[in-house]
Amino acid sequence: MNDMRIRPEDLAVVMELDPAIIDEEDAINYHTGLHAVAMYRESHDLWVQGRKKEARAINYKAHVTTGADIHPGAAIGRSFFIDHATGVVIGETAVIGDCVMIYQGVTLGGVSTSKGKRHPTIGNNVVIGANATVLGDIRIGNNVRIGAGSVVVKDVPDDCTVVGVPGKITKRRGVSVEMALRHDDLPDPVKEKFSELENEIRNLRKRLEDLER
Repeated sequence: MNDMRIRPEDLAVVMELDPAIIDEEDAINYHTGLHAVAMYRESHDLWVQGRKKEARAINYKAHVTTGADIHPGAAIGRSFFIDHATGVVIGETAVIGDCVMIYQGVTLGGVSTSKGKRHPTIGNNVVIGANATVLGDIRIGNNVRIGAGSVVVKDVPDDCTVVGVPGKITKRRGVSVEMALRHDDLPDPVKEKFSELENEIRNLRKRLEDLER
C-alpha cells in the first residue's frame, strides 16, 4: 500500500481520531479506512477526468482490499475519516462535506434506479455510527450525529441527534458534535416516550384521587 498517494490532511485526521494507531508508519501501512479514502480520492480524480474505466478498476481494488465500496463518482470533502472500512458503501451521487466521520457498516444508499441524484448529501462535522443507513436524495445537515444502527430516510436539520429505525430526531439545536461518537450515550426516544406516559398516568391518578376525595 506504500504506492498510494495519501493526502497529509487525511493522515492527520487518522492520527487525531484513532487511538489504536501506533504512529504514522502504522497508519500508512495498515489503516484500512485511510487506504479506502486514499484509493477513493485517486479514483475520483480519474472519474472527473473522464477516465472512468481506470477509476472503476481502483474502486474495485479498494473494495477487495479494504472492504469499503466508495463509488468514484461520489463527492467527498476534506478530512474524511472512516473508523474501520469494512462494509462501508457510498453511492455514486452521494455528497459528503468536510470533517465527516463514519464507522464500519455505514451505507449511504439510493432508493431509486434513476440516473439522477439518488444518494444522500451529508453536511460538515457529521458523525455516522456503525451500521447506520442513510437512504435516498435527502440532506443531513451540519453538526449532526446519527446513532449506530439507525435508518434515516428523511432530511435532518443542522445540530441534531438522530437515532432509531426509522431515524427520529431526539435533540435539536445546541448539540455539541464531537468526532468521537459515544454510542453508549445516545438518547433513547422509546424510553423517553414511556417516561412521558408514566408521568401522565401518575398525574391522572392524582387528579382522580383528588376528585374522589
